[in-house]
Order: sequence, then C-alpha cells, then structure tokens
Amino acid sequence: MSLPLVSIVIPSYKASHFEQCLRSAIGQTYPNTEILVSDNCPTEEIRDICARFPGVIYQRSSVIKTDNILGALYSAKGVYVKPLFDDDLLHPFCVERMVAAFSGRDDVSMVFAASQVIDAGNLRTETRRPYEASGQMRGADLHRNMTLGMRNFVGEFTGIMFRRSTLWQIGWQRLFHVGSHDCTIGLADIAAYFNFAAHGAVFYVDEELSYFRRDATLQSNSNYNANPNLGYCFSDYIDLLWASHEIGMISTEELLATQEQVHAVFLSLQGVFEQIGRSYERYQAYIQRLQG
Repeated sequence: MSLPLVSIVIPSYKASHFEQCLRSAIGQTYPNTEILVSDNCPTEEIRDICARFPGVIYQRSSVIKTDNILGALYSAKGVYVKPLFDDDLLHPFCVERMVAAFSGRDDVSMVFAASQVIDAGNLRTETRRPYEASGQMRGADLHRNMTLGMRNFVGEFTGIMFRRSTLWQIGWQRLFHVGSHDCTIGLADIAAYFNFAAHGAVFYVDEELSYFRRDATLQSNSNYNANPNLGYCFSDYIDLLWASHEIGMISTEELLATQEQVHAVFLSLQGVFEQIGRSYERYQAYIQRLQG
C-alpha cells in the first residue's frame, strides 16, 4: 500500500537559520514528502539555499506575513500538511510519527506533539509537554480547554499536522477567524487549531517532534521589538471568550464565570498593550448584552 503524500510547507522570510530548517525537512525518515518553500525574503539568500537542494519546490512570493503563510498552505498537494516556519526545526521522526497518529483514525483532523524551545545556538531552553501520554481528544474539548484556560498548549504552527481536505473545507477566508472575531494579526495559530478541531478529533503524540526557536536578534512575531502587533497575541485571549460563546462552544454560565480572571488580565496588561483595553471593552459589552 502506498504511503500518503505529506506536504512540508515552509513560509519563509528570515534567512539566518533557514538552511538548518530546510535540512530538518529534507532529513525526515518518512519517504513520501514534498517540500514547498514560499519565499518572501528581501534578498535572494533563501532562493540560493534552495537551489542547492534538488527536489525542493521553490516559489517566490509577492505577499508578506499572513498572506504568505496562506499562499504556502493552500499550495500544498499532500494528503497531510506539515507547516514548518523558517527558523524552526523538525525531529527526523516528526512526519513519520504524525502520519502514524492519523492512521486508522478517520475522525482525527489535526495532530500535535510535545516540543522544545531552542535559542539561537540550538540550545534547549524550555520543554513543552502538555500531557504525559499520547492520546485522542474531542476537538470541542481542545477548543474549550484552551479558551477557558486562556492558554495555548498546542504550541506553534511548526508543531502540528492536519488534513489538506480540512484546510479546504474551512477556506482561507475563515481559517484565522473564530465566530465574528478575526485573529489574523494576533492568535492566528489558535484560531486555525480551533477550526481544524471543529472538523473532528485531535491526537496528541507524547514525543518531542519539533523545535521552536526564540532568537531576540530576529524579526520574529514572538519578539516585542520586531512585532508591533504583539499585543493582539494577548488581547485575543479575551476576545476568544465571547467569540467562543457566540458559536456555542462555551456556555453563558462559563463565560460569566471568567469575569474575575479577565479583569485581572486587564489590570495586569492594560499599561503594556493598548489592545487590551479595547478587547476588554468588547468583552464587557458582550456580557452586558447577555445580561440586559
């Protein structure tokens, strides 16, 4: 029986760690992959690196940031899509293990795994292991637990794999939306996880299969000085509460029970990120409409 094709998709902009990233994709033990690089680097450095590796599918992208990510994801041809960002790394067994998690589980729409944070020199700095055993959970439970807990235990896009058919069912216009709230410039990854999970179950692999890089010298979305929209990565946690209620994912009682927690977040971050005040206002207005 032939193995399903997996598309390893690399939306790229930063060249500093790109060759390591690409080599980690090429070095997968799983034999049936396509590697697609969507390059928005202002120089030709990424193009030149790709040219040294036959078989890499290279496309020069004229769009930036989220649009480049969407263009790359929707260019995939595989049964499964494995995102990989341009400074992150995959364990050699990553694709193999994730495909195995899909095998025989037709209801699973997304797989994620334990991961490790690394620094500029590839030194390990933080282990992410949300559960102590591999297993399956309902997509609704993932959505509810992350929303009510105001946390992301899945991690970054590099840590997941999903079905291409699910991606197309959602559509690029809705991938980063939850209810009427647009997370495109904030928690776009979490919104995508919720949308994938809405189409079935999710499976967690309790193995360290990816490496997320934090390098303060790079123009990364996780760096405060390089990302003017970083505040949305905090304020969206507040907006996701009412947006999840809007689509029936959490109850009115559960939403109302978050008021003390949300107020504490507002007091803690209102002087740090201007977006917090606006999201808190939306949250309060939504609750007032429920109660009034």
